[in-house]
Amino acid sequence: MTAFFTYSLWLQSSEKHSMLLMISVNTSPPDAPRLPSVSVSPSAEIVEGSSVTLTCSSDANPAANYTWYKEKQELLRGQTGIYHFSSISSEDRGNYSCKSENQYGEINSSFVSIDVQYAPRLPSVSVSPSAEIVEGSSVNLTCSSDANPAANYTWYKEKQKLLQGQRHIYHFSAISSEDRGNYSCKPANQYGEIMSSSVSVDVQYAPKLPSMSVSPSAEIVEGSSVTLTCSSDANPAAKYIWYKENGDPDLHPLSKEPQLVFSSIQSSDSGEYYCTAENELGRRTSEYISINVKCE
Repeated sequence: MTAFFTYSLWLQSSEKHSMLLMISVNTSPPDAPRLPSVSVSPSAEIVEGSSVTLTCSSDANPAANYTWYKEKQELLRGQTGIYHFSSISSEDRGNYSCKSENQYGEINSSFVSIDVQYAPRLPSVSVSPSAEIVEGSSVNLTCSSDANPAANYTWYKEKQKLLQGQRHIYHFSAISSEDRGNYSCKPANQYGEIMSSSVSVDVQYAPKLPSMSVSPSAEIVEGSSVTLTCSSDANPAAKYIWYKENGDPDLHPLSKEPQLVFSSIQSSDSGEYYCTAENELGRRTSEYISINVKCE
């Protein structure tokens, strides 16, 4: 409580002159600190790297000392009620409070929340499932980046834009062999953007329909060298077997290599040939190719 006292004093300088002097004294008795208030400057959006000041105000007699806290952890203690960030960072966001105290008591303020806005951090891309990816399975690519406000995401395959929006997940409901390749993402908000490193998606699949070729492709003459080649797109790589169609239900393989080589082809080698391509995911049989050997 504050009390006011008035004192009256007559001053006489001579027999003829005197003066009435009135003195008012304002006395404040000792008092514990009142409930502190905490203010933030600037009061608008706080962007990473900017200067920010927290001010704790509390009426007390004698003047209070102040202690600053973040999430109830002590930060600073002293006579000033100011806590200053010369260049605030995203790690500084959180709830702050102060305590004012003198020899007559102490009291804590309520919390004030500091929200620091910042550009996206370097993103990471993960693939699920992380084990072997087989054609036809469901696959998710996830882009993770810390940002405030939340980022929008752009997805790329081999640097070609695929999708842009708020979703940080790129989903394949039934992935195909054509989807294999290198993927990356770019998170962005109004404070910046950053590109992730690329992640490779390897899709395993059974052999596609094999194709065959004959060399030389011109007329085949008895005694010449002839090579048949079987090729099939497969992951993992296919193993090949060559057959000659002769009506025998128990056909015997001619070769287990991608190429069937005749170093000196004979007229008896004329006929229809085919190959198979096989890996652990499946087996495909080619169409027939006809070889007609001319006698010299």
